[in-house]
Amino acid sequence: MQKILVIEDEFEIRENITELLHAQNFQVIAVENGIKGITAAQTHIPDLIICDISMPELDGYRVLEALRHEPITASIPFIFLTAFVEKSNTRKGMELGADDYLTKPCTPAELLSAIAARLAKQATRDRQQSEKLEELRQSIILSLPHELRTPLNGILASSELLLMHFDQPEDADTREMIELINISGKRLYRLIQNFLLYAELELIAASPEQIKALQAHSTPCAEALVTEKAVYQAQQVHRQPDLELELEDAYLQISPTRLMKIVDELVDNAFKFSVPGTPVKVACQVSQGIFTLSVSDKGRGMKPEQLMQIGAHMQFDRKLYEQQGSGLGLAIAKRLAELHGGSLSIESVPAEQTTVTVKLPLAPE
Repeated sequence: MQKILVIEDEFEIRENITELLHAQNFQVIAVENGIKGITAAQTHIPDLIICDISMPELDGYRVLEALRHEPITASIPFIFLTAFVEKSNTRKGMELGADDYLTKPCTPAELLSAIAARLAKQATRDRQQSEKLEELRQSIILSLPHELRTPLNGILASSELLLMHFDQPEDADTREMIELINISGKRLYRLIQNFLLYAELELIAASPEQIKALQAHSTPCAEALVTEKAVYQAQQVHRQPDLELELEDAYLQISPTRLMKIVDELVDNAFKFSVPGTPVKVACQVSQGIFTLSVSDKGRGMKPEQLMQIGAHMQFDRKLYEQQGSGLGLAIAKRLAELHGGSLSIESVPAEQTTVTVKLPLAPE
């Protein structure tokens, strides 16, 4: 049974629409204002939303704007039903992302026709998107892991075995080459894992049900996890004295595995793009129900135009600097934060300092 959310402050109109939709075998969630409408949309994930514009507390435009900015509700068909008849109102609604605009009074047939058209269009869009995503998923799952992981495991195992049994101290050049093979293999393995994770996150982002399942996990002791991962990264590059920790504990609405990935990528980048002897600061604080994680370094920084181009395949100043990896780390951290209802932002002054800030919601009590 398809679900329709009705957001209408006039009791009689709300009841009439509810009765009409029930008669057509729709499941109906009806609320009387915009604030309750946003909560209901995020809780129930309806198949379609019908919303008035002129309402107390929060009008229909702001409801639509709020829902379009949340991944879990961004693609839900949205119909305005309002007494406003001016073209400027219609245009404003469409610019914000409304799918249709009906003026009151409208007949039951007109309303049902608009609903049917929007649901059919959404079904077609969902089907086409599912076909494309399934093709991508099959290609990645069936081809990439086997084609890349299998030979790479052989390279890693063989190089590690050679290092374990290498007993020719006088042949330092050969040992150095074997170590380089092993290190390069580990970097390639990390890159493959990140590509697979990024593809997985894109698949999740296209499914409200999967987003909701992703957000169902929690981490009770964030401070211990952040500490463990930051210290490990510092040890890997022999920069324990450079690490500064200023942490506050929190109970977060994100799984330990996903939180560790965010910390791993941000701290790894901070060490990678700063020189030994300069500080890398990891700080956490809680305020007004939001957990803020920030990672700062005194490295080369990024220009404003570079900050605007953060994406899965972006590498900054490739010709000027040696950079390992494909630039996926920030994109993955940003996507993870957004899928959990948070955000990622960067403040950077070239050649001085970069601070990456991730905000995540606390777990409900």
